[in-house]
Amino acid sequence: MTTAKREDGIVGSSVTRAGIVTGGASGIGRAISRRLAADGHAVAIFDRDGIAAAECAAEITRAGGRATAHQLDVTQRAELQAGTDAAIAAHGPLWFLVNAAGWDRPTPFLDSDPALWARIVDINLYGPLNTHHIVCRHMREQGGGRVVNIASDAGRTGAGNVAVYSACKGGMIALTRSLAREFARWNILLNTISPGPTDTPLLASFGDTEGLARQIPLRRLGRPEDFAGITAFLIGDDAGYITGQTLSVSGGLTMV
Repeated sequence: MTTAKREDGIVGSSVTRAGIVTGGASGIGRAISRRLAADGHAVAIFDRDGIAAAECAAEITRAGGRATAHQLDVTQRAELQAGTDAAIAAHGPLWFLVNAAGWDRPTPFLDSDPALWARIVDINLYGPLNTHHIVCRHMREQGGGRVVNIASDAGRTGAGNVAVYSACKGGMIALTRSLAREFARWNILLNTISPGPTDTPLLASFGDTEGLARQIPLRRLGRPEDFAGITAFLIGDDAGYITGQTLSVSGGLTMV
């Protein structure tokens, strides 16, 4: 592997980079971790489930890739800072951050309570606030980086029984656009991927997924792997003039 000085001034591998995937041990996050590692990147997998994170990292390593597992909670700043420091120690400068960690419990809004709201907001909004605040500071110091935030079409169009989750994902989209304007001067580019209904354990808790699939023009639910390629594109050089955008990956369900 050769090294080169890129146009952004960072000296490093001309092909591979290192970064963090939160929620990287399952679902969409796992698919992204595997794809980025297959592309030659070093991946620090951040997840609350330490066993699943270790299994994912081991799978990547057996396939010849580079990955480390870090058990942490993105709502806890001290844990996140320690994990980021460990990722830098293991892999060197961090070029990318993918915020894929998320959680919800579908509940009619009037049947929900502030304790549930707090948990949803902590994970889906305060978690990304924490990661941006810590990791993007490192990116600014090194001279650039890329952030891909995994939101949801529920944050763009709304959805029944997930009002607080939708509010958080809408907040993530707004956060991405705001920071894209603020951080452009430092060559930190931020974009959002907005998944439609995707075959994950979270969606299974909604109930009738077959009926939902019939509403999608491509006549199927999304798969975690459907989001890996666009993530790889957005952290790469070909996306070097794209920032502040929200891309719906929904099989055509959302066309706005």
